[in-house]
Amino acid sequence: MPERPEIEAYLHALRPRVVGRTLRAVRIASFSVLRTYDPPIDAAHGRRVRAVTRLGKRIVLHLDDDRSIVIHLMVAGRLGWLDPAAPIRRRGGLAAFDFDNGSLMLTEAGTRRRASLHFVDGDGLAALDPGGAEIDDLDAVAFAERITSRRCTLKRALTDPTLLSGIGGAFADEILWLARLSPTQLTTNLDDRETARLHDAATTTLNEWVARRVEETGDGFPTDVSAFHPDMAVHGKYGRPCPACGVPIQRVVSGKRETNYCPGCQTGGKILADRAMSRLLRDDRPKTIRDLPELD
Repeated sequence: MPERPEIEAYLHALRPRVVGRTLRAVRIASFSVLRTYDPPIDAAHGRRVRAVTRLGKRIVLHLDDDRSIVIHLMVAGRLGWLDPAAPIRRRGGLAAFDFDNGSLMLTEAGTRRRASLHFVDGDGLAALDPGGAEIDDLDAVAFAERITSRRCTLKRALTDPTLLSGIGGAFADEILWLARLSPTQLTTNLDDRETARLHDAATTTLNEWVARRVEETGDGFPTDVSAFHPDMAVHGKYGRPCPACGVPIQRVVSGKRETNYCPGCQTGGKILADRAMSRLLRDDRPKTIRDLPELD
């Protein structure tokens, strides 16, 4: 799922292309994507784009008369920029937003249609806000109060959109690795130093990756949008050596969600229990880094 750094790259590319321009038409190819009916989507036609912003992991096109188009890419949704009035592709094409200088295309890979499009007024936009705070708006004290306000694991707290804005599983893994904290540690067990480390890690990780994604985009339009990057430390690196200590990166799989972590840096050498692996290996499941096979 695209997270804050990927969404910011989209915003960086969209602003010079659409802000100040008139939205000529919205073409809907798959009505499963359109989640609102009042006002009707054709009421967006002929309205000027005043601004493009982010609302959590959503992209917001602010139009005249306090109306907005809100796009949530979910897991597999992507945006592309094509020639004016370009046809919507048959496979995975959901919608097109036509301007005089090009068309913004919304597509989604796979067969599950989870990406969404809302056309709302001011009150409707506020209703779509999950309420999570932006890391950059929180000092260490405010962050500590928010992150410890609920008893849950650190991974869940970082990815809860009602607590913090724009963070998903990928960057939560990277933040926790940099903070040297276990993804399963409970928020209520954090001491002051750990909370400060987590705040610093979240701020540093997100800001560095936003800058990197924007620099990669340059004057173009994002084409390889994913919450994985080969330069990440732990996310998507199962079995690879940790860049800090060399211990193989481990994972915990729950349904379709995966958590990657370094047992050497984050869990004091302990291998976190994974239900599927525990059932498969039973007593042979590695429990500490001493039980892991050596890397070649």
